Amino acid sequence: MFSFGAFGYGLIEILWRGFTHPSMLTAGGICFLFFAKIGEKFKKANLFIKALIGSGFITFIELIFGVIFNLILRKNVWDYSNMPLNFKGQICFLYSFFWAILSFLFIPIATVMNKRLQKLK
Repeated sequence: MFSFGAFGYGLIEILWRGFTHPSMLTAGGICFLFFAKIGEKFKKANLFIKALIGSGFITFIELIFGVIFNLILRKNVWDYSNMPLNFKGQICFLYSFFWAILSFLFIPIATVMNKRLQKLK
């Protein structure tokens, strides 16, 4: 599950902006694992609600990784300083909206994958 999320997010980033950073593979893997947990813990919730939870989690992970890799280590992986409603250039409203769309699309996939992997155990 982690590898699928890491590879998938890295691919999305390469398609979206032409490159990625190794830290983003880790973030993508963590987020995809969390998508599976959302599907497991919020079975009866509307997918829209699940997507909002997913977006909040991704935004939180993005803030943590941004502080570490952009502000502390100065890797300059991304910078949202020019975006409206940003926080220290690390998170912004527009990308939180994009994370909701990704969550809406990928939480069902993570949920199905997780159920199938649980059956294999």
